[in-house]
Amino acid sequence: MARPADRAVPDGGQLAANIAHFARALRRAGVPVGTGRVIEAIRAVEATGFTDRGDFYYSLMACFVSRPEHRAVFAQVFRLFWRDPQFLEQMMGLLAPLVRGANPAPEPSPAERRAAEALAEAVARAVEGEGTEVEVDATLTFSARETLRHVDFEQMSVAELADARRAIGRLALPVRPIASRRTRVDPRGRVADWRGTMRAALRSGGDVERLVLRARRQRWPNLVAICDISGSMSVYSRMLLHFLHAAANARGAGWAAVHAFTFGTRLTNITRHLRQRDVDDALAAAGREARDWEGGTRIGACLHAFNRDWSRRVLAQGAVVLLITDGLDRGDDPERLSREMQRLHLSARRLIWLNPLLRWDGFTPKARGIRAILPHVDTFQACHDLASLEDLAAALSGLGEAPASPGGLWPRVRFLAER
Repeated sequence: MARPADRAVPDGGQLAANIAHFARALRRAGVPVGTGRVIEAIRAVEATGFTDRGDFYYSLMACFVSRPEHRAVFAQVFRLFWRDPQFLEQMMGLLAPLVRGANPAPEPSPAERRAAEALAEAVARAVEGEGTEVEVDATLTFSARETLRHVDFEQMSVAELADARRAIGRLALPVRPIASRRTRVDPRGRVADWRGTMRAALRSGGDVERLVLRARRQRWPNLVAICDISGSMSVYSRMLLHFLHAAANARGAGWAAVHAFTFGTRLTNITRHLRQRDVDDALAAAGREARDWEGGTRIGACLHAFNRDWSRRVLAQGAVVLLITDGLDRGDDPERLSREMQRLHLSARRLIWLNPLLRWDGFTPKARGIRAILPHVDTFQACHDLASLEDLAAALSGLGEAPASPGGLWPRVRFLAER
């Protein structure tokens, strides 16, 4: 069947190359686009034509978009990539700092930011012009990713932070199941089921023909994160919330549920916001919910609110707790903080304290808040770069089936507490 003349694809054009470039922009913006989808998109456009913008848009969307959260990103990248009249102006408005007047421009949405970052290279080429000669020094570029792993989050540039967020999104947090006291019938089990054996013997006239065995059931623990969002923890908290979003939306990780709370001057539950598939939308909703972002710190009062209102709900079934804070409490009662930490420690299967101050080799627990927290944690780890988060992922995936003893502290914790 011949294609209509008004929808024909001209010969000698750059249709395939433009669609391939568009697919790369989508990939940089976070939409998973492979080579197979690019080939399907080229064939779809050849079949439907591209004289009508609506047909062209929906043909590409049908080939490239497979999840609802990617529709907004696709729409923004499509609008900016395919020759929007104000393409350059809009891109520069999203990327370059502007002097805001009495009526500032509306804040761009997360999808617009991701589209702008994905097409930033195209804007740079348009501004420089075709005659500009660009020299690239590729010396030791193979070690760029390894170098990024050890760069402090506070010292990263905007581009490095974007690369770090993508790397965090790929981190896996598998966890081993916990052996329950309950058992189930299993021919390879190690526990003898005497009642089941006797019932089976009654069916054969009282002769024991086989021994019925049982094995312990396995259950998955909860992951509970309590994240400090005060001014001193702002940058680290944003990166760790990316980390928690990846854990909350990972399939097959093994966690029964992932609960997240933020605190500064008050405790806020952001669990339902992190369940959104799009990480930018999830963090934007969490930011709107937590009104005390970059404010003061009241660790004791917020932990008291958690132990009173949420502990019994989310710490059941042997939950693992991540306490993310630098320990610089502005409260006036370190004894109250110590009591709340002790209660939290006794309620959790494992309590892990993530503190960015551990990036300093000469770190000593001089603050009263740090001294009050240290005796009640099982593990004390840093959280200032990608390497530390990878170590945390390895620590979580290596948790044994036996719970930690109440007094079993990491040797470094005991050493710091004695200093």
